Amino acid sequence: MINISKLYCGEVTPGDWLRYGKKVSGERAGEIVPKKASERRPIVVWNITRACNLKCVHCYNDSGADKAANELTTDEATAVLDDLAQFGVPSTLFSGGEPLMRKDLFELIGYAVGLGLCAVISTNGTLIDVDTARKIKREGTSYVGVSLDGIGEVNDKFRGVVGAFDRAVKGIRNCQDAGVRVGLRLTLTRRNVQDLERLFEFFEAENIERACFYHLVPSGRGEEIADEDLTHAQSRAAVDMILAKTRQYKEEGRKTDILTVDNHVDGVYLYLKLLGEDPERASDVWKLLSWNGGGLYSSGVGIGCIDFNGKVHADQFWWHYELGDVRKKPFSEIWAEPDEPLLKGLRDRRAYVKGRCRLCRFFSVCGGSLRVRADLHFGDSWAPEPACYLSDEEIGLDEAKKGELERSGEVFEMPE
Repeated sequence: MINISKLYCGEVTPGDWLRYGKKVSGERAGEIVPKKASERRPIVVWNITRACNLKCVHCYNDSGADKAANELTTDEATAVLDDLAQFGVPSTLFSGGEPLMRKDLFELIGYAVGLGLCAVISTNGTLIDVDTARKIKREGTSYVGVSLDGIGEVNDKFRGVVGAFDRAVKGIRNCQDAGVRVGLRLTLTRRNVQDLERLFEFFEAENIERACFYHLVPSGRGEEIADEDLTHAQSRAAVDMILAKTRQYKEEGRKTDILTVDNHVDGVYLYLKLLGEDPERASDVWKLLSWNGGGLYSSGVGIGCIDFNGKVHADQFWWHYELGDVRKKPFSEIWAEPDEPLLKGLRDRRAYVKGRCRLCRFFSVCGGSLRVRADLHFGDSWAPEPACYLSDEEIGLDEAKKGELERSGEVFEMPE
């Protein structure tokens, strides 16, 4: 995650302790601020069910109403939570499918919170009525992320169900009324990028402080709309608008927590913008980005996934590569395996990454971004990040370096 509010505008935001190693910035009692990003325990995205009441075109795990799955029982799930708590994970994100369709969700959340885990719900929001919002609050849920991908009909077409937008808005309001911290999650595509201005107007009207803008990862059903991913020029324009609106909110005195997700290139782009606008601020941002390390300490380090069959993955998009099964071995042991090939590579990217990413002058703060996107696009986990929208000149790829890539057979045809 690239925290625009923190990096571009200097806001203190709840995740700073974990994302940038800053004390007194959202950590709870007993949580230890890591000295190095490489030492972080993973946030675990847990797809606890495949059942879903919507039909989202970009669903990364192909969930739905009648999709087969081998979900963990309540007893199996509580055993996993015991292990995650003992392992010291900072947060467990209950996702799906639609997690609210799992009957024991609140039992699991209550159990997790009782163990000292931070519990988060990732939901489409359509099932959050007044009573559900009160249960979410009562069980100690730290945060609810509601997925929206446009205003009105745009969102409904994305979600495959008429009325999904209106029901999600009611869910957001019910959470706010119950005192639940709530924010939005949006995946940027050519279908909705033109809606960005209206989305920010919606944030203002609904008094929403936190919003996460995701770059598309063509996993699951997302593969079917890969051609709707933003062009590099559209990505730059979208990030420009997000930066401008976040700064506007800062100048207006609004408290915000605006982030972009799944493309660490955004951090470099933000830094380059600041170099021209505020060099002193840019220097501070470089230190924060360097501590975080971007992709160097994300998938396989600072984030992991358990799917609805109990399989473990390096992140929520690596479903085509299994690290282990929590029914056979605890998550903590699977995650700590030193010789697992993918984990070994993700934790030592410098020795594996190829092409323009390898020679990029910003590798230390981007880390080659999202390796699963390279794998899905090029069929090579260590190929360049296809969603990198920075020019060769911006990353320092001169003619000599291009020649080196040609000689080493590391020239990849990048999308535009």
